[in-house]
Amino acid sequence: MNRAGRWIGYGLMAAAALIAIAARRGELAAIGPFPVAAVALLLGMVGVMLVFTDLMVRGLYAQVGAAKMAAPDEEKRRDEKE
Repeated sequence: MNRAGRWIGYGLMAAAALIAIAARRGELAAIGPFPVAAVALLLGMVGVMLVFTDLMVRGLYAQVGAAKMAAPDEEKRRDEKE
């Protein structure tokens, strides 16, 4: 499991911030047929979603791993019953 999704999310959030800064300075009014605010919000939301999803999945895997390490006998008993 790699962290590519999280880094892509950080990149999208940075791109949203740069677009917002350019719009604030008046350098950018629209991106194609879409207003700048809509594009910046969409990029930022997708970026945040990727980052938080990666962090939550990693936390879940860490909890499962810690539970397995805390009670290895329970796993053995469960495997023997099946």
